[in-house]
Amino acid sequence: MAAPGAEEDALARYRSPLVSRYASAEMAFNFSERKKFGTWRRLWLYLAQAEKSLGLPITDEQIQEMEANLDNIDFKMAAEEEKKLRHDVMAHVHTFAHCCPKAAAIIHLGATSCYVGDNTLARVISRLADFAEKYAELPTLGFTHYQPAQLTTVGKRCCLWIQDLCMDLQKLERARDDLRFRGVKGTTGTQASFLQLFEGDHSKVEELDRLVTAKAGFKRAYIVTGQTYSRKVDIEVMSVLASLGASIHKICTDIRLLANLKEIEEPFEKDQIGSSAMPYKRNPMRSERCCSLARHLMTLVLDPLQTASVQWFERTLDDSANRRVCLAEAFLTADIILSTLQNISEGLVVYPKVIARRIRQELPFMATENIIMAMVKAGGNRQDCHEKIRVLSQQAAAVVKQEGGDNDLIDRVRADPYFSPIHGHLESLLDPSSFTGRAPQQVAKFLKEEVRPALVPYQGKMGGKIELAL
Repeated sequence: MAAPGAEEDALARYRSPLVSRYASAEMAFNFSERKKFGTWRRLWLYLAQAEKSLGLPITDEQIQEMEANLDNIDFKMAAEEEKKLRHDVMAHVHTFAHCCPKAAAIIHLGATSCYVGDNTLARVISRLADFAEKYAELPTLGFTHYQPAQLTTVGKRCCLWIQDLCMDLQKLERARDDLRFRGVKGTTGTQASFLQLFEGDHSKVEELDRLVTAKAGFKRAYIVTGQTYSRKVDIEVMSVLASLGASIHKICTDIRLLANLKEIEEPFEKDQIGSSAMPYKRNPMRSERCCSLARHLMTLVLDPLQTASVQWFERTLDDSANRRVCLAEAFLTADIILSTLQNISEGLVVYPKVIARRIRQELPFMATENIIMAMVKAGGNRQDCHEKIRVLSQQAAAVVKQEGGDNDLIDRVRADPYFSPIHGHLESLLDPSSFTGRAPQQVAKFLKEEVRPALVPYQGKMGGKIELAL
């Protein structure tokens, strides 16, 4: 077994304070030394089992010995072997062989070193879908160019966030389903070593490739490879994660802006301190953290782009060190920001009265067309009405901009005898819900036809709230 602390020392090479503090245990384990080297041992077992089934002289006793030692990893010995051999894969071949003396001769037989080498998102979508449904009909001021525009609803705006995340979920699923196994291809991808092992029997080499691919849990293997699978695969995977980073950055930026308007806030703990100097502040620190890390995630796709572009012929080794860093960082960073966004989505606080007050400040200007149409229906002249409204609107705008007062356009309309035919209808003409169009219906249709069906495969896997250490 590993010496006390040996595995932890090895893990420290890849683990940053960020990962230690925020990454989920599952994602951190996926990029741990134990998961990595345990996977190597399982791949060697699959290879030996397949080679045995195709007639190579490998005994049941050797297979059983390998099976019994899959997780018996001596990290200290492996580190010493790697220091001596300067080759990580061979160091672990030797370490595995040490605890499997009977199987030592057949471990890694015929292979090259490159033979071994999304529920949180669904939960976030589910939480936001519940939020969108709850506030599907609550009117709120829309913004274009960050200037007041037509009304929408709180739930409809949330659906814009969900739509982006659903696209990311679809891309993640596609990228996962498109992944293939490199298979047993040998040093330059020609399978020459395996063809020699099976004395020129091509059918057995193909069957070996198929068997090991199936044992590793893949439906397909690449038919052609160099010493590695094409590094374009890494680009595809990292592009999806970068796209997810862009979505989360947009969502959390919106939440930060809404927090400034005091309309919506992320969770804020009872004893949480927003600022050491300004005790009244409630900074959106979770959303800020997501934006900060999302920017990092978006930049990581540049690594595989450059790596794929400079691969020479069948393989060059300048890909390895880069991939060990950028791939792990991308998945760990995506995991961290998704976990944080889940925490945010489970505790969003809405302030309807603040929202209503802002609507009252802007709605009178938006309602001018409705007022004009109502006057025309009551027998008024459109051009005369338009001029009256124009003058009153400019007077009200001057109060808002020059005097810092409230929008008093409706009070001016009520005070003008010209508009007396519609004075009794002003309240209905100013009902915010009449300005949101089909937003509530769009929310219901979107959730029913696109969001809920997309979450069906994840049912039973979306429970549990996320609690974060701040």
